[in-house]
Amino acid sequence: MDALKLISDSSLKAEIPVIEIGSTVRVHVKIREGERERIQMFEGTVIAKKGSGISSTFTVRRVSYGVGVERVFPVHSPNVVAVDTVRKGRVRRSKLYYLRDRVGKAAKVKEKLG
Repeated sequence: MDALKLISDSSLKAEIPVIEIGSTVRVHVKIREGERERIQMFEGTVIAKKGSGISSTFTVRRVSYGVGVERVFPVHSPNVVAVDTVRKGRVRRSKLYYLRDRVGKAAKVKEKLG
């Protein structure tokens, strides 16, 4: 068990991005297409954070062409290049799964002032 812990500790990122529930973030993800590699942005609201250590993930949701799209990103993945916070949201829940049922302006999260 200690060998697994050593391996997982060595693959943790040095700088963990600050990810808060309800914030709108822009995630820079490495995409491989054949032999070429490019960086693609995925912008949306953070609706959940799960796990701890090497297996920690966060879920980002956005509406694209009228369809809700959610992606789960591992925090320590080498494919996640950067996470930029666009705006901070004011929420009172740790999981925002209720946003899945909302449409339009009702699915917005209020901005945190100050």
